[in-house]
Amino acid sequence: AQGIVGLLNLFSGGALETFSVFSLGIMPYITSSIIMQLLAVVIPRLQKLQEEGEAGRKVVTQWTRYVTVILALLQSTGLTYLFHRGTLTGGIDLIPSYTPGRVLIIVITLTAGTAFIMWLGELISQRGIGNGMSLIIFSSIVSQLPAQFAILASSAGGYANAKFIGVVLLFLVLTAGIIFVDQGQRRIPIQFSKRIRGRRMLGGQSTYIPLKVNTAGVIPVIFASSVLYFPALVASSIPGEGFFGPVRRFIDQNLVSGRSWWYVIMFGLLIVFFTYFYTAIQFDPARQSDMIQRQGGFIPGIRPGSQTTQYLQHILSRITLPGSLFLATVAVLPSIMAIYFDLNIGFSGVSILIVTGVALETMKQIESQLMMRNYEGFLS
Repeated sequence: AQGIVGLLNLFSGGALETFSVFSLGIMPYITSSIIMQLLAVVIPRLQKLQEEGEAGRKVVTQWTRYVTVILALLQSTGLTYLFHRGTLTGGIDLIPSYTPGRVLIIVITLTAGTAFIMWLGELISQRGIGNGMSLIIFSSIVSQLPAQFAILASSAGGYANAKFIGVVLLFLVLTAGIIFVDQGQRRIPIQFSKRIRGRRMLGGQSTYIPLKVNTAGVIPVIFASSVLYFPALVASSIPGEGFFGPVRRFIDQNLVSGRSWWYVIMFGLLIVFFTYFYTAIQFDPARQSDMIQRQGGFIPGIRPGSQTTQYLQHILSRITLPGSLFLATVAVLPSIMAIYFDLNIGFSGVSILIVTGVALETMKQIESQLMMRNYEGFLS
């Protein structure tokens, strides 16, 4: 099972371990998005901008880009220092001539690589199908999977080894479980009251609100990974001796490595927290209740207004809990198996979640595009 450094390398498509132009990958943009969404909760003006439609979202997106560039500059500076010290390369100094001019060139190059990936992701979102950032992470992970399974096979003692077969079966079972949970939803019935307009009877139809078990998708897993990245990066630049030595050793042993119960517990708790946090952003019961009431609808047996809001909040809390626990379990299960069986599994639960989740979401968008184009063909 991979630690946080392994996850970063996975998100960058293996670019981190080779110290390439795209070593930072998409992580600065993800961290920037987290910061902006957290700020929207505490800054009313920012939240109003997000609710103003396309114009407001453009302003928030522009701010997210600026924060991404600032974070990329900081992270590339730290990464350059780590490669100079040999922290990520087994003690090998990749930058023996560590001068301010050379460091500046490397930092600008790495930041430009992140800016290019950010631009590419936005271009895919605008002109392509699916979320561009998610698809970039998806392609990065898929490109690494064959090598990871090869590492697993060699560490297990050959392709016929029972451990290797067991891990492959685990991979398939987890994938099937993710697909099953992704399709699960709670349908809340909505009834619209009948109205008479002229000689026509309007309304009276019934529909439903589909609340998914996993409303947040794979976003909480990506957010949790990026949050764990910060202490690992800071600790890597702290000297191993002196006052902060124990802090450095604790983080190295328990957060950088995936084979630690501290890593498992903290990663799992962060996933649960971000699942609730992102679900609250995606689905606002008060706003949904107000929308239902304005359209003349109601939930059978529930009064419109505050009671509808409380009912939606109650249902959302009940279905979010199992969804968040499932996400956390899938993400940390390979690490738990690595701890118990002392096996280099080679892939993480995060990679399974992201690959499966992004593939399902992209397939749904492709289906909706095909249906829309077919309808246009029938009408024309």
